[in-house]
Amino acid sequence: MTMWRAKPRKIERLDFILAGAQKSGTTALHYFLSKHPHITMGDQQEIHFFDNDALFASEVDYEELHKHYPPLGLSTIAGDCTPSYIYHEPAAERIWKYNPKTKLLILLRNPVDRAFAHWNMQRFRGREPLDFFDAVREEKARIAGAPPAEARRFAYVDRGFYGQQLQRLFKFFPRDQVKPVKFEEFKEKQRETLTSIFSFLGLEPLRSVRSKDRNIVPYERAMNWEEKVFLHNLFEEDIAKLEQLLGWDCASWKL
Repeated sequence: MTMWRAKPRKIERLDFILAGAQKSGTTALHYFLSKHPHITMGDQQEIHFFDNDALFASEVDYEELHKHYPPLGLSTIAGDCTPSYIYHEPAAERIWKYNPKTKLLILLRNPVDRAFAHWNMQRFRGREPLDFFDAVREEKARIAGAPPAEARRFAYVDRGFYGQQLQRLFKFFPRDQVKPVKFEEFKEKQRETLTSIFSFLGLEPLRSVRSKDRNIVPYERAMNWEEKVFLHNLFEEDIAKLEQLLGWDCASWKL
């Protein structure tokens, strides 16, 4: 007797997106997601479809996105990990128009630490000539004078205003389709956090989780007290907004 097997199906829509924030553990989470037997993450880590303005200048061809995915098994879900989607203003509406049922995973890190980690990464890659404090003070002028794809490279502070970014997301997606996760909890309670993430996606947890730090670059120096105070003052209001929005306690993010 021959057992009937469903043929792999061509992808019609992504089921979920890991949409932020940069330098908040997204590379590690992408690794764990891609290890799940019922998840496919496509052929590259960051596809950058919904933040590519050129692709949305005329009628959108979603095949440009779907070509990154193999045919799917019956119980396989497909996702994309592009952290800048939460920051790029038009992305939320574009994702909603593409699939209003998309689930969104958002990893958030103390915005002060995130800003410094972002700057450090740019320094390590040889893309940032300015010291951290100078780069922060020059940020608005640099962003104003650069195209979006270039500007977000130097948006050390601007990318950390999570409250306003999530407010934009919630205009399109109901709360139960969005799972915000604290980077610090993901790091300290990895197994429990991963279990809750897989549950949110409707999947069983991974049987074994082998922890490994990813996308780690050596730090050129530590942040000094003056820089910390300056940034905490910039983010204070937005952190309060985030606490109200998510019911979070972000005391560990404050001075």
